[in-house]
Amino acid sequence: MTPLTADRLRGNWATLLLPIQSDDAIDFGLLAEELDHFVAAQVSGVYSNGSAGEFYTQSEAEFDRLQALVAERCERAGLPFQIGLSHSSAQGALDRLRRTRALAPSAYQVTLPDWFPPTLPEVLAFFERMAAEAGPIPLVVYNPPHAKRRLTPAEWLELMTRVPGIIGAKVAGGDEGWYEAMRPVLERWSIFIPGHRLADGLQRGARGAYSNVACLSPAGAQRWYEQCVHAPDEGRALGRRIQAFWEGSVAPVITVDGLSNMAADKAAAVAGGWLPGLTPRLRWPYRWASPERVKSIAERARREVPELFA
Repeated sequence: MTPLTADRLRGNWATLLLPIQSDDAIDFGLLAEELDHFVAAQVSGVYSNGSAGEFYTQSEAEFDRLQALVAERCERAGLPFQIGLSHSSAQGALDRLRRTRALAPSAYQVTLPDWFPPTLPEVLAFFERMAAEAGPIPLVVYNPPHAKRRLTPAEWLELMTRVPGIIGAKVAGGDEGWYEAMRPVLERWSIFIPGHRLADGLQRGARGAYSNVACLSPAGAQRWYEQCVHAPDEGRALGRRIQAFWEGSVAPVITVDGLSNMAADKAAAVAGGWLPGLTPRLRWPYRWASPERVKSIAERARREVPELFA
């Protein structure tokens, strides 16, 4: 696959969710069907091993098999794909990079080492080494809200200056002040924000989403992204309803039920109904959403944002 550039990295990217069987094994057959659905939905791209992909639970053999499947399906369809190298260990992330270079992904997603918060010099040293080993495949930095070190706008700017092999970042976004402080970074990198905030983020300079809305409806999220680009007023109007729905129906998986972001994403996917056989189950020891919560999300989604299911 041709490596991405900052200018070409944009759109609605779907995350690969792990179908987990009752014995905690990955259902690779259903995983292949999931990839085929993303191809049919014509999403902007696919990425593996994000938080919703439960990368932290995978053995190295499972990781290798999963990435080979993603590469095979996406290459066949001409669909851009990113491999997530996220790992609590810098050495583990580097080893995963070396083992997957031959798969030639469009980009790699990388988190910071997470056992102990790295200092800024350690952050720079980590990404300099990863970018040098990955080249010419570019890096996208994944810096989630729960990271032990969340980079500030000034630190993003220094990282951008020091490591040209990075083309973008996956972040939580922020308020007007955050977007203003990030302006120099937004002008040169492709910054992605959460899916339910896509319309506002695009207006402020973000270029796309690694999309939780695509968990609910990959095809619907893609249509909404294209609407945001070609009819931005209509896209923002739908975006206000999507955000209200998300905060009222999906976020309670986290804020009320006390579950993880991964549980919320997988509950949304099951509620969307686009992948028969998928359940909300997460890998041990994490708990998942109840049938009642999933049913509530499904009913409210079709009532409040029916455009996503047209």
